[in-house]
Amino acid sequence: MTISNSQQPAPRRGKILEALAQAERKVFTRPAPKSAKVQVKFLLTRAKGSTQALAERLGVSVRTVQRYRAGQLTTPQKRLQAALVEETESEWQPQVRAHVREQAATSSGMMVRVVAHFGFTATGSSDDGRERTVLTPISPIYAAEILRLQEAGATESELHPVVAEAITESYFTEWGTRAKGLRADLTDVRSIEFEF
Repeated sequence: MTISNSQQPAPRRGKILEALAQAERKVFTRPAPKSAKVQVKFLLTRAKGSTQALAERLGVSVRTVQRYRAGQLTTPQKRLQAALVEETESEWQPQVRAHVREQAATSSGMMVRVVAHFGFTATGSSDDGRERTVLTPISPIYAAEILRLQEAGATESELHPVVAEAITESYFTEWGTRAKGLRADLTDVRSIEFEF
């Protein structure tokens, strides 16, 4: 049985996962393929030529993959276009991505810019939660944990506490030099960007 383009919704990632993917795109040394035909050909090389494996990965029929490879179809529906872009970019320049991720996890960390509501828990604190715009570095320890969770397929809700803890440590407690015992909860994320 094949899955038609209208049966599956477009792939959706949460804001944190999408921000991590965008940060990786920024480190590409060459642009990823843009046309559906070239994307399908590239993904087929990654799938070792298996149209069946690629069709399952994209949620389409084997015949659809064959038509895009041959150039008979050129304009995919939104769901398929989103899947092609996401899958292509997830496979594009793996050595460049691996190098940048390794560097972030071991020495340089990452930068995060976030606009979100931060609520606080601390002894004697009268600081009510409110929306803040924060730009701060994330230490290599937290960068390693965030990237490990992303690689393991963590959900957005699993990443929220780690990102909140990383921001708390670097921005609110300044690496443990003030506001001992403070814990910031990251909720209602309006926007978030990471930079390697």
